[in-house]
Amino acid sequence: MYIQHKEYHRIERIGWLRAAVLGANDGIISTASLMIGVAAAHTPYNGILVAGIAGLIAGAMSMAAGEYISVSSQADTEKSALQCEKKELDVSLPNEIEELTTIYINRGLEPDFAKKVAKQLMAKDALGTHARDELGISEISSARPLQAALFSACSFTLGSLLPLLIIFIVPGTYLILTISVMAVLLLALLGGVAAKVGGARIILGSLRVVVWGTLAMIVSAGIGSLLGIAV
Repeated sequence: MYIQHKEYHRIERIGWLRAAVLGANDGIISTASLMIGVAAAHTPYNGILVAGIAGLIAGAMSMAAGEYISVSSQADTEKSALQCEKKELDVSLPNEIEELTTIYINRGLEPDFAKKVAKQLMAKDALGTHARDELGISEISSARPLQAALFSACSFTLGSLLPLLIIFIVPGTYLILTISVMAVLLLALLGGVAAKVGGARIILGSLRVVVWGTLAMIVSAGIGSLLGIAV
């Protein structure tokens, strides 16, 4: 009696994980950098707060729209490729069998066995088999525009709220230093969590995010200081 063995792989999380991590990372870096740059230009407290809120709203909408458009383009490309493959299957089925057989031979199967596998798989789901093995399109990796847009917008908002909250509890004198330190810590935590969820090395994931986030804040503070002096 055949018992199905169900395995759980982290790769199944790749769609929403990418969008969520990108959104939260962007929210922390862009909002913290914006507030640091504005504060470095000697902007009053209310101006820093307004800039942070405006950055949160604009960034969340931008992330959602950008992700939706980008992933929709990917989905359109996948749909077009599947339509072309369906036509080829209808017009020249023997050629498609040979094409799939060649793919399996190149992966290490014996020619006769490869052809037998190709025929059996195509008998059950010809289009799905070619989508997976020829085009590289699967249920796990297929584009989901709405999911990507939603995760990006929500995670960006959450990431932006963290630096924004600091302005309510820290005096203006220590605002730039506090935002910088907290942003770095949050980025390190985010990078570590993302690496853990994705099954990657935690230290490397944290370090990569921290380095680029710190660089962005340093550049923003420098530009803000120059503008403040110029004014």
